[in-house]
Amino acid sequence: MRKDEATVNHQSMLGVIDATTYIEPLQPLTMHRSVAAVPFAGRYRLIDFVLSSMVNSGIESVAIFPKYQYRSLMDHLGSGKNWDLNRKRDGLFFFPSPDLSIPNPHVGAFAHFEQHIDYFLRSRQKYAVICNSYTVCNIDYEAVLERHMANQCDITEVRHQGRSLEMFVLETSLLLDLIANHRRTGYHSIVDVVRDHRHSLKICDYEHNGYAAVIDSIENYFCHSMELLHQDVWRQLFVKSRPIYTKVKDEPPTKYTGKAVVKNSMIANGCIIEGHVENSIIFRSVKIGKGAVIKNSIIMQKSQIGEHCQLHCVIVDKDAKVENGVSLRGTEQQPFVVRKGTVQGELINR
Repeated sequence: MRKDEATVNHQSMLGVIDATTYIEPLQPLTMHRSVAAVPFAGRYRLIDFVLSSMVNSGIESVAIFPKYQYRSLMDHLGSGKNWDLNRKRDGLFFFPSPDLSIPNPHVGAFAHFEQHIDYFLRSRQKYAVICNSYTVCNIDYEAVLERHMANQCDITEVRHQGRSLEMFVLETSLLLDLIANHRRTGYHSIVDVVRDHRHSLKICDYEHNGYAAVIDSIENYFCHSMELLHQDVWRQLFVKSRPIYTKVKDEPPTKYTGKAVVKNSMIANGCIIEGHVENSIIFRSVKIGKGAVIKNSIIMQKSQIGEHCQLHCVIVDKDAKVENGVSLRGTEQQPFVVRKGTVQGELINR
C-alpha cells in the first residue's frame, strides 16, 4: 500500500479504550482510582500513552469504557482538550458500565460494548482499534492498519516479544457482529475470539519493535518506572514527532537549594528539593526536606518528604506525607508503598 493510501485510511479508525479491567496486584495504587488513572513517568497517567498513540495516528473519535473508581480518570481527561479531542463531531466519549459484578479478566468485553451499541452504530469509521488502558508504549496504529489491510486480515493483534499487548484492529462491521452474537457464540471479549481457533476468521500478528511495558502489578509498575531512567528506553517512548500528551498544569520550575543533590533522576516541575535524590522519579509539586536521602524510589504529586528521612525502593502515592526522620525500605521485587493521602510517621525498616 502506498503511503498516500494509508493517510487516507487513517481517518477511518475508531479508538476504543477498555478501562474496565480490575488488577488486584496493583493494589494499593488502585484503591482510589482506576488502573487507567495510575500516575506514571513523573507527570502522566497510564491512559495517556495509548490515548496519545491514537491521536498521533489520526484517530479523531475515542470511546473510553471505564468501570471502577473512574472519577479521577474523568477529571484527568476532562473534555479531551489536551489531546485535541474536544470536537463538535467525534471527539472523546465516556461510557461507564453500570454492572459492578464479577470483573471481566480480558480486554474488549462485548457485554459492556452492547450497553452502548448506539455509539458503534453511529460511527463513520470503517475500522476499530481496541486497546487496554495499562500498556505503556508509543505505537503507530496507521502502520498496524496498513499491515492489517495488506494481509487481508479479519483481526490483527499487536504483540511485543511474543506477548500480547491487548491491542486489536478489525473492521467496525465485524465488531458489531461479534457484539450482536456474543451470547450465541460464547465469546465474552475480543481476546476470546483471537484465542479460539475453531472459527474461520483470519487472525494476524503485528510485532511492535519499540519499547512496551504492561503494568499489571506493583512489581512491574516499579520495575518499568525505573527503566525510564535509561536513555535508550526514554527515547523510544518519548518521541518528538509522536508526543505523549497529558493534562496541562501551570506550575513554576523546580527549586533546588544549595545542599540539594540529584543524580540520574526525573524531576517534574513545581518541586522543592533540599535533600539527596538518586535513581528516582519525582512527580509535580513534591517537597523533599533537608538531609533526606531518596534512592530508587517514586514520589508522586504533592507528597512531602520530611527532613532526614531515608527512603529506598519506596513508592509514595499522591498527597502522602513522610514525617521527619522516618526510614522506609523495600525491595525491587516488593517496594514499600505509602498509600495516597496518608501520613507515615513510624520508624519502619523493611
